[in-house]
Amino acid sequence: MNKSSRLPGLYKLSLEERATVIAELAGLTASEKAILMGEGLSPAQADQMIENVVGIHALPLGIAVNFLINGQDYLIPMAIEEPSVVAGASFAARLVRDGGGFTTSSDEPVMIGQIQVLGVADPQAARSDLLAQKSRLLQIADQTDPLLVSLGGGARDLLVRVVEGSPVGSMLVVHLLFDCRDAMGANTVNTACEALAPEVENITGGRVVLRILSNLADRRLARAECAIPAEVLAFDQFTGPTVAKRIVEAYALAANDPYRAATHNKGIMNGVDAVAVATGQDWRALEAGAHAYAARSGRYTSLSHWSVDADGNLAGTLELPLAVGIVGGASRVHPTARVGLNILGVKTAQELAEVMAAVGLAQNLAALRALATEGIQRGHMELHARLVTSDQGIREPGNQGIREPGELIPDP
Repeated sequence: MNKSSRLPGLYKLSLEERATVIAELAGLTASEKAILMGEGLSPAQADQMIENVVGIHALPLGIAVNFLINGQDYLIPMAIEEPSVVAGASFAARLVRDGGGFTTSSDEPVMIGQIQVLGVADPQAARSDLLAQKSRLLQIADQTDPLLVSLGGGARDLLVRVVEGSPVGSMLVVHLLFDCRDAMGANTVNTACEALAPEVENITGGRVVLRILSNLADRRLARAECAIPAEVLAFDQFTGPTVAKRIVEAYALAANDPYRAATHNKGIMNGVDAVAVATGQDWRALEAGAHAYAARSGRYTSLSHWSVDADGNLAGTLELPLAVGIVGGASRVHPTARVGLNILGVKTAQELAEVMAAVGLAQNLAALRALATEGIQRGHMELHARLVTSDQGIREPGNQGIREPGELIPDP
């Protein structure tokens, strides 16, 4: 997207007008705009996606604005039922924009497949035997997806662990590291693991049980960081340095207490999951990976980190595993997910992961700012009241906003 994502007053437009603005900025076709306006997933398409289909469950699709990531503007599609998430992300992105925007990076899209081997007489010797045949085993794995290999992906490494003292005794766990390029990779990795299973049994003399992808995708991390000038944070009776200090203090509880960390990280995933749903990603896999990564030290803690740097800026970082794809899966068959990807304009799965990390950090910033100053309930309950009014049938058409999104309080 070449045009700015800074769209003040978008909330003042009618739903139709907002859809028109976004469609023009994202270069959507008339049929893609129609999908946004309700002509998305059909019952027949749904019936092909899962079992026992009886209907379609819809979610609101909003656009978070103001995002500047690595010097590029993005319109962020977010599908979520929770009030204040889109507003909070947009507001935080506006603050970060004044500090130069988000900077992101990511690892190569390498996923981990696990092969569990039981009944091995000498686990250490079997481990050595497997590693001695690593090259041949990687070649077998590559043969399961020659197209992906031709695109630069494929098997990268084979690791073998000996697990002692499990409820069923000693076992081997073989980790296949597989570069999935622009796919999430579950089907690809599972197929490769199943192809390797007979060979692993022949080499080890053991019995393979599980052959499955791991959702702890810690070889596929995405990172986002930002630095916000303290003066940008000032509002009402709160000075900028005071807000920055309080945000760091609020983060400190999440860093040290799992009860707060769970809610703190839930706020991060509010942003990540909303983009995931809007673009057809497996958000349950992302949740599993993120929370497992948050506990990688043996103690559950914050996924993000906040501090005040030497120049007095509020500095934030976020790192988490994000196994996402722009080919295959629901992103290919769900019409609204395809439109979501078109609005976002990402060209690779890595770019999508980096955008999602930036959204997660933005959502975290918005929640911490609210919690550490005036409290979470003022803006959140104001939006909740909007839902209640709508339910009572007295909501007026046209301007659906209460205040500018920059003033709303996000869920923690």
